[in-house]
Amino acid sequence: MTNHPPVEPRPILLVEDEREFAIELKNELEERGYIVRLVAMAEAANGARVGDAALLILDRLIFGVDCLPNLELLRSEGVKVPVLVISILSSAEEKVRGLKAGADDYLAKPFAMAELGARVEALLRRLDGVRSTNLKVGDFEMDLIERTVYCAGTKIELLPREFDLLEYFLRRPGQIVTREMLLQEVWEYHFSMESNVVDAHVSNLRKKIDKKNAPSRIANIRKVGFMLRVSH
Repeated sequence: MTNHPPVEPRPILLVEDEREFAIELKNELEERGYIVRLVAMAEAANGARVGDAALLILDRLIFGVDCLPNLELLRSEGVKVPVLVISILSSAEEKVRGLKAGADDYLAKPFAMAELGARVEALLRRLDGVRSTNLKVGDFEMDLIERTVYCAGTKIELLPREFDLLEYFLRRPGQIVTREMLLQEVWEYHFSMESNVVDAHVSNLRKKIDKKNAPSRIANIRKVGFMLRVSH
């Protein structure tokens, strides 16, 4: 009987041109049990193409060059590896640009290492083919099998589209979500469409999940989209 060597876990490939910061990120993630390799953009892209990466972490500006075109190319080739973009470009518009280019998450510098670890953990859990049947985010509890939602212990009755919309937000707490993202991924409209359908459904969802005399749990991000605020 032939003994096959164990398959090594796929590493996180980190592209970061500031050497000391790259080492700091690498050490932080390795302390959390991940395997991390510091690579150039070309090596990261090749690793993603051949399936030799669990996750890419890309500093958006590498020696002053924007890496988003490289990311767009990977996505156009059908490469689905999770990508976390980190950047000093921190405006809402720049974050949206990164998400539209194909990033699964966008983390603005400076950030706490604990937040980096949490974002990486969430991406690997969500995008590595393992989908939990229960979501617990803040005071929300969602059962994807029974299609039930509780908020602060109270059952919330949602219509099917409202349920799907809330699930999408719960998988991206504290992250900017554009109307275009919602149309494509919740409604599955893959063409340009002038419609207030998203705003109407968000408005209905707010009426069911918001507390009286309190800010909405789903914040408006002016000219961009929405963001789920999470209560703890």
